[in-house]
Amino acid sequence: MMVHLDKEQLLAQGVKASEVGEQLKCFQKGFPFAKLIKPAKISEGIISLNATQKKELRSLYEQRGKAKKKVKFTPASGVATRMFKGLFEYLSAVNQDEGKENEMPPLTDQVAHFLNHLSEFPFYETLKAGLIEKGIFEEAPKEIIKELLQEKGLNYGQFPKGLIKFHAYPGGTRTPVEEHLVEGCLYAADDQGRVHIHFTISAHHHESFDRHLKEVRKGYEEAYGKIIEITLSEQKTATDIIAVDLKNDPFRKDDGSLLFRPAGHGALLENLNEIDADLIFIKNIDNISIDRYPSETIEHKKILGGKLMEVQAKVFSLLKELETTCSEQRLIEMNQWVRNELGFDSSADFNRGALWDHLNRPIRVCGMVKNEGEPGGGPFWTATDQGRSLQIVEGAQVNFNVMEQKQIFEKATHFNPVDIVCGVKNHKNQKFDLLKFRDLSAGIITQKSQGGRDLKAQELPGLWNGAMAYWHTVFVEVPLSTFNPVKTINDLLKPAHQ
Repeated sequence: MMVHLDKEQLLAQGVKASEVGEQLKCFQKGFPFAKLIKPAKISEGIISLNATQKKELRSLYEQRGKAKKKVKFTPASGVATRMFKGLFEYLSAVNQDEGKENEMPPLTDQVAHFLNHLSEFPFYETLKAGLIEKGIFEEAPKEIIKELLQEKGLNYGQFPKGLIKFHAYPGGTRTPVEEHLVEGCLYAADDQGRVHIHFTISAHHHESFDRHLKEVRKGYEEAYGKIIEITLSEQKTATDIIAVDLKNDPFRKDDGSLLFRPAGHGALLENLNEIDADLIFIKNIDNISIDRYPSETIEHKKILGGKLMEVQAKVFSLLKELETTCSEQRLIEMNQWVRNELGFDSSADFNRGALWDHLNRPIRVCGMVKNEGEPGGGPFWTATDQGRSLQIVEGAQVNFNVMEQKQIFEKATHFNPVDIVCGVKNHKNQKFDLLKFRDLSAGIITQKSQGGRDLKAQELPGLWNGAMAYWHTVFVEVPLSTFNPVKTINDLLKPAHQ
């Protein structure tokens, strides 16, 4: 039962008491697992394009896409702490051993690899200068790592990934933010030479992003002959979800107030819903590579954009046709096209009205790379009330206690790199309300701790799984070379980043 002070807190948070009530019910009853039928594979839900098809789609995008407003949407709020996990663990071990004469913890393979290749990192010169300024001339492991991670040094341990130096060029270094500006210039400009880029960031780092973008934007505008228009947004506090204890009662902090936690990347659906564009390209902040020409990444962004435009044109044509009279034979043909092309298969045909309703929804074209054991979600056929549909499914949505489901998940041939092009307007050029096309039953519950006390946290349906569950879905195979995430610091030593 909510007390008066709780109501004041909810008001400040921008959350309704009824919403909190629903969240508490979800903790009590849990969320259903996804029902996997089989992995999506080449020719069974994933399209493999030949050279001619790629050329045609790229041409379609380059010709007809010029007049379209395109936005590059980049989630960039994550702090790089996990990227430096191995280094933090080493520092912690050093601190525990301090005072023990002649004792230092042994270097792990990860830390040793980092130190052996230190001069190859783009931040090396800055790091070295900081050590010299402090009068440290011997590059001891402890001092190097402290200088890199801690507040009195580069403070990279608390930096957002987007603002860390990732790449070195003859003319200087680039952050992921800068690489995304470059990518935008290379494939997302309109016929006026404008490039629209949107970063979602944390409130804590708003000023840092602002300052960095002001410093670098003009240089890239001049280098690529474009006008770069940048917008920033923060994850809304109203999307935060109440935490509970292990008895599913509201978790209270030491001062008696309720604890609300950010609801995962699914909360960014609210930010995405506010973007007004014909095409929206979604890609994570850390999935970038050194700028080389020709670039398979740029090539396949255009191909995915062309595929979105091709599918969208067909859907719009069918919707207009359904607004007039249609023969029974034509309805059968339309239903077959939906089965073959739009990631949905029903045992029964839609009638005219139901087919119109089914077609009238957002469209996403998702690049898929071959699965090489990366942790994360993948493309699957899943069971729904109406039939079966193509979905991106994360491991947290799968019941691994059911052997059949576990085996299906493990047989996935492809992986979701978050390489998505979205069409969010209907055939009358009106924007969809994206909140109407999510599956709220696809949330997840995890166990965490706060101040040494266990708690349960809840996340909204993920942005590219449950939040887009009722979109039209098209999966296209893209080369593994287009997927170059930086999950640990040593990933920056891979060829794509050197």
